[in-house]
Amino acid sequence: MATLLRRFFKSLALSSSASQEESPESAHSLAEFPDDLLGAVLRQLSPEDLATASLVCKSWHASATEDSIWEAILRRETSSWWPFVRFMEAYLRPEFSQRFLAIPVELELPFYKIYCGRRSLQQCLIIDGGSGYCKYGLANKFAPEGKLATFLEFGNIDSPLAPRLSNLYQTILNRMKTKASAQPVVISTPICQNDDTDVALAMRRQYRETTFNVLFDLGFPAVCAVNQAVLALYSAMRTSGIVVNIGFHVTSVVPVYNGTVMRNIGVEVIGQGALRLTGYLSELMHQNGTNFTSMYAIRTLKERLCYVAEDYEAELLKDTSASCDVGDDGNFVLKHERFKTGELLFRPWLGGMRAMGLHHAVALCMEHCADLDSSGEEWYKTIVLTGGSACLPGIKERLAKELRYYLPVSLVEGMTIIPPLHGPHGAWIGAKLLSDMSSFPREWCVSRKKFRKVGSSILHAMAFDDS
Repeated sequence: MATLLRRFFKSLALSSSASQEESPESAHSLAEFPDDLLGAVLRQLSPEDLATASLVCKSWHASATEDSIWEAILRRETSSWWPFVRFMEAYLRPEFSQRFLAIPVELELPFYKIYCGRRSLQQCLIIDGGSGYCKYGLANKFAPEGKLATFLEFGNIDSPLAPRLSNLYQTILNRMKTKASAQPVVISTPICQNDDTDVALAMRRQYRETTFNVLFDLGFPAVCAVNQAVLALYSAMRTSGIVVNIGFHVTSVVPVYNGTVMRNIGVEVIGQGALRLTGYLSELMHQNGTNFTSMYAIRTLKERLCYVAEDYEAELLKDTSASCDVGDDGNFVLKHERFKTGELLFRPWLGGMRAMGLHHAVALCMEHCADLDSSGEEWYKTIVLTGGSACLPGIKERLAKELRYYLPVSLVEGMTIIPPLHGPHGAWIGAKLLSDMSSFPREWCVSRKKFRKVGSSILHAMAFDDS
């Protein structure tokens, strides 16, 4: 059937150009083809055949370029990815002034143009760097293709040192067996220098400028750099909210509105992250006489067996024993260590630390947002969890319970806590969304040619500048 339709439309397209010259009545008869029947037939065609059908005559061109038909095609070709396609095209396109509303609204989208733009997308490299691990991969994948233990191999890449960054990016290119000149790159910028002082602003700008210079020196034709918290928010299909990022060294509570980090409200930083949780688990195991040979075993046990108790005292009365085999390191049995490890996020003093609990930091951030918010959208009631340790089971329920206890009803009413939908790859997926837009890289990237011509001032004039 599809083959017959293809031949039919190709023959019509060829004959119509001749018939319009020889016999205008012939083209007129094609235009009188019933609209409902024509629409039903067009919806069954492949995109290529639909484009051919649009050449038959003017009335057929109008039908073959209807957005409803191309929306159906996009739905069909991106069935598993469709909600994300709809989100990014509706809320991240600059021509839609309402794209950052906390409450989704239905927008009329130019699906024909969107489809055409997506068909011509250039391959893109995504690098999500962090002080613990750096994840990288091509944007046509649904997850990073590899990762580097930056804390072991490269030190702290949050430091804006050109040689260190150049070494990191060159290593990624070597491992992927690709050249920088072959594709644009999307970089996640770290959540660092969090306040809005002049010193912090200067440090962020220096880091950004150094990053762009290094990437362009390596040969990338275009670069897009967006804050990790913002990208994690995009991966949850939101543009405004509070991002709770449990990073390698620290946990950050970041308010984001309209895709911009609200540093005037304040970014709360708690002094424990994934590394401290792993260390605390090793301390608990040592206290119980459990022997282990590597920190890899401890990290594996944390990821596979640990969780956050919704009621810590009640959990102490239960038998929570569970075992896990860690390859050459052997088989381990954990008991109360399973939930005591995650409890450190809410009770830092258990590990001898003087710091706010996670719920206190989030509650403080929500109160500051409520005091300073003038939009009336209550965007700060959306809380997005991100980072590897944010994947611990039970953390969402425990945080919700603690916030309901500490905050007034007016703040917790309508509150939504979104767990890591993509595991530890939230920021990477957010970058993939940007690179998968029909307007990429035109609206999001800085080209090497323009950067060399205008200078670093172009970075700070762009809408997504993290300064």
